[in-house]
Amino acid sequence: MVCLGNICRSPLAEGIMKQKLLKAGIAADVDSAGLLDFHSGSLPDKRSIATASKYGIDLTGQRARCITKDDFKKFDYIFAMDKKNYENLMEYAGHGEESRINLIMEFAGLGKKEVPDPYYGSTSDFENVYHLLDDACQRIVDKIKITTHLNLV
Repeated sequence: MVCLGNICRSPLAEGIMKQKLLKAGIAADVDSAGLLDFHSGSLPDKRSIATASKYGIDLTGQRARCITKDDFKKFDYIFAMDKKNYENLMEYAGHGEESRINLIMEFAGLGKKEVPDPYYGSTSDFENVYHLLDDACQRIVDKIKITTHLNLV
């Protein structure tokens, strides 16, 4: 799960996906990362934490980090939150690793829609992002229907 700074959208996506996979009985490594290190080591945004908590998801164990070259080898799927993040990931990926990168909403079957960055928005913007990601993550879990171990970032 990848966004720009790894404090708003991608931590929410990580928390939601972990919860859905757990409920589905699917074993997978799920992580999140940012493209930039503005917030490395920081907790997710307090509004992301509050929104997730409202739905029974605890994000307080997460810390922001930057995506690394190793992530492209370690994870089977890399989900970008928006087109700009997708384009940057495609440029950063090594040869043959591009197939792992997906726009999360498109992979979920929701079209080329982007997950908007709520950072400069209100609580309702975080709520909207939560619901978009909740729908996308459920569709992804339903779509992949896996029994083997996958790694997701």
